[in-house]
Amino acid sequence: METFFRINGIINGIVWGPPMLCLIVGTGVYLSIVLMFPQLRYFKTAFKEVLDFKSKAGEGDKSISSFAAMATAMAATVGTGNIAGVATALHLGGPGAAFWMLVSAFFGMTTKFGEVVLAVNFREKDEHGDWRGGTMYILEKGANQKWLAMTFALFAFLASFGIGAAVQANSTAEGLSMGFGISPLHSGIGLAILTGLVIIGGLKALSTVTTYLVPFMSIFYVVGSLIVLLVNIVNVPAAFGLMIKYAFADPMAIPGALAGWSVAAAIRRGIARGIFSNEAGLGSAPMVHATANVDHPVRQGLYGIFEVFVDTFIICAMTALVVLSTGSLTGGGAELSGARLSLYAFEQGLGPVGTYILSLGLALFAYTTILGWYWYGETASVYIFGVKFKPAMKCLWIVLILFGAAGGQIFGTVGNDFLNNIWDVADTLNALMAIPNLLGLLILSGVLRKLVKDFDEKRKT
Repeated sequence: METFFRINGIINGIVWGPPMLCLIVGTGVYLSIVLMFPQLRYFKTAFKEVLDFKSKAGEGDKSISSFAAMATAMAATVGTGNIAGVATALHLGGPGAAFWMLVSAFFGMTTKFGEVVLAVNFREKDEHGDWRGGTMYILEKGANQKWLAMTFALFAFLASFGIGAAVQANSTAEGLSMGFGISPLHSGIGLAILTGLVIIGGLKALSTVTTYLVPFMSIFYVVGSLIVLLVNIVNVPAAFGLMIKYAFADPMAIPGALAGWSVAAAIRRGIARGIFSNEAGLGSAPMVHATANVDHPVRQGLYGIFEVFVDTFIICAMTALVVLSTGSLTGGGAELSGARLSLYAFEQGLGPVGTYILSLGLALFAYTTILGWYWYGETASVYIFGVKFKPAMKCLWIVLILFGAAGGQIFGTVGNDFLNNIWDVADTLNALMAIPNLLGLLILSGVLRKLVKDFDEKRKT
């Protein structure tokens, strides 16, 4: 096992390395040009579409509304990466990492748009009448690449247990423990019960919960962040200045800068954490967007644009500004990383109240990710094993939630070490999902262009 995890570390360095990041961002740049920058052309339309709330679930076809599909996708997308991931990027890459995170998100809006459009276009119903779609169906039906489709499904299935269940349960338990002193074992039991009650009801129950929970938690975290920024309003312009200046200049000139900061580190860490947070290019979110009751694939793609914008340009940017404006990156929190750095920043801004805001935000973000990623894991498992595997998938999910939350408490350091290794493997599998997904997007870019052209023509008439 030690050899296996060492090999995984090598692979992880490759799949999250510069060539892979260039491929992900490069695909977004290419699609932006081919599709005439839909993230700009459709930006106003996307907001109007999302905020109109006119979309409804289909009658008797087990579909959900476009908004519910987006909320479920955002449940998985808006997670620990928005809090811990952003702080880690700043810790390892300096203030400039936040700038490159936003740049990658700009092109990621088009990538997510393309993924969603193709997922809706090539979706199909399973034996139970549920809509199924995503990269595996795009590759099989659109690109005629069954082996690539199966590869993606396998990566997604395995990754879901780590990124979607165990690690998120651990983050939820950590948030509740930091802010409210709740035992990880008690958190794990509660999480397992709450998750079981939701996923047993299928997509309808899952989407209903996320439709209410995701807007609430997003507004709660943004308002809490805005209060911190208002308290430190005099430092906010300087925080923006640091993000832009050290995206291109050597951040070692900053007093208290950590050894290892560089422009290259800022670019790599910013892009990697941005992609990890908004999942543009990884092929996960289209699996739930494909279940929407929508009249044209491109219309659902608008929700993909909105999803990336909220995730990165609003929530991730808020975390970065809070850390920078409170001086936490080079002050007393210089040696901290991840959730601990974000927690320190909120405490600097609001005192004990900041602890509660950050802890509850972290717990909610992680819990909704558990719900959203369950659908991804189930969709991948249905593609590989068929609908008969659904009960087993639910049981495995609940067991891993309990282990993820309380494994360290139950098994001690052995449990913690194993959980960390699960995270590392799942992180590698998550990146490996991007390879077949990006290939599908590039192969079918012509189909995407035709669908966008058709949508534009129908809008005119």
